[in-house]
Amino acid sequence: MAKEVVMVRSSRLPGFYKVTVDERRSLVSEATGAEVDEIAQALDGGGLDAETADKFVENVLGTYALPYGVALNVRVNGHDYVVPMVVEEPSVVAAASNASKMVRAGGGFVAEWDQPIMIAQIQLIQVDQREVALRRVLEAKAEILELANRSIPGLVARGGGARDVEVRTLGGLEERMVVVHVLVDCRDAMGANLVNTVAEAVADRLAELTCGRVGLRILSNLCDKRCIRVTCNVPARVLATEEMAGEDVVEGIVNASRFAELDPYRAATHNKGIMNGIDAVVIATGNDWRAVEAGAHAFAARSGHYSPLATWRKEAGGLAGRLEVPMSLGTVGGTLRVHPAARLSLRMLGVTDASELGAIACAVGLASNLAAVRALATVGIQRGHMALHARAVAVAAGATGGLVERVAQMIVEARDITLEGATKALYVLSAEQADGATQDPVLG
Repeated sequence: MAKEVVMVRSSRLPGFYKVTVDERRSLVSEATGAEVDEIAQALDGGGLDAETADKFVENVLGTYALPYGVALNVRVNGHDYVVPMVVEEPSVVAAASNASKMVRAGGGFVAEWDQPIMIAQIQLIQVDQREVALRRVLEAKAEILELANRSIPGLVARGGGARDVEVRTLGGLEERMVVVHVLVDCRDAMGANLVNTVAEAVADRLAELTCGRVGLRILSNLCDKRCIRVTCNVPARVLATEEMAGEDVVEGIVNASRFAELDPYRAATHNKGIMNGIDAVVIATGNDWRAVEAGAHAFAARSGHYSPLATWRKEAGGLAGRLEVPMSLGTVGGTLRVHPAARLSLRMLGVTDASELGAIACAVGLASNLAAVRALATVGIQRGHMALHARAVAVAAGATGGLVERVAQMIVEARDITLEGATKALYVLSAEQADGATQDPVLG
């Protein structure tokens, strides 16, 4: 199916961070086809008014805005994307863009995905003859699938619907518990409401078949039949720093990967870096980032040992990375129809397919991980991160306009990236402006 938006230029936009917000909007408009006015209307003021927010959740007082940026240089399966990201943490967008540029030198990201299958769970309790119950459920599979599909005619009309039934026992004999999974192809929907509808529709019949009582009926966020796998190859030369050769950086990144594979304490932080990128794309596109987080971390622990979602290995000439994550995203329904910024994000990406959207999010997640482990293996995580954090501290101290960058630079050089340090720097600079001084002040 042809995309609604055709990229008219590369996602390589050199110097993007140096220009003004209005200039960035113009560049993104040229690169994605989204009109400048459309971008402004969707994002100015946070993209959501209080009256609309009142229809989203309860007890609304207003809205809470987060920065909306774009990751550049992202190429997935040969296509370029300017990727919207909503995140409050400094350096995340810049790191993803920089790492994507490195991956681009090796040909970009390659992604593949499973069918969009979600799991409806029906818990059955007080089942006295569990093995008999399992057999009876499987014998009635066709009937159960028909019941399920009758409850979701719209999805069936779009080519989706219930595909299979699985059944298993939980706990020991004393638990008397059986759980049935109905596997549902959700097409381009995230699928929560559809899957919950299926669970409700088949529950009573399953209770009859198992001679048990219905317990919980709800989807599982461990959507391990709906995984996305992203790989990349990065030439050693582009990983080099001023202090370290590319081959040495490769060794450091491979070491960081092995650390995460062996130690769950490290794996948790390793995966947090991945989710920095994934969550930011999920939020920008109006999807449920809590569901994605829950599924990702459950998947990381599926072996009984909490493990990294992404791994890195040395290969001839550079580095090979691989990420696998369960991903339940949608491009239709829910928030996507209501939130102007979510609609804008999909238009900028030019995607209508939920699996393609998931692949982009996972590519940004792998890029974020690469940026983090490269920094850890070389200069340390703080140098770049704190330099960007310094701008936020400068603003918190009251700096505006051109003073923001000057205050940030001063507190970085002074190694005092604190509110007190920024307040002192702002006082010195303000005094300098008032006195018409021409020399840079020195922090004492």
